[in-house]
Amino acid sequence: MRNKKLIPFEVIQKAVAGEPEAVDAVLRHYNAHIKYLSMYKGHINDDIQDRLKARLVEAILKFHFDK
Repeated sequence: MRNKKLIPFEVIQKAVAGEPEAVDAVLRHYNAHIKYLSMYKGHINDDIQDRLKARLVEAILKFHFDK
């Protein structure tokens, strides 16, 4: 049985390959956590939120699977 809290491996593979739909799926998966981390004085700081999303995309595209 699949754990619904995890991103499927196939989506991760596609995101690492640079497929925009898969990268978007990863961003949607972490959206709530990114919003939580970008809270400042009770409000979401859009600049922080954008930086966190950009860093996540960078990390996805730099990731390499060990063979």
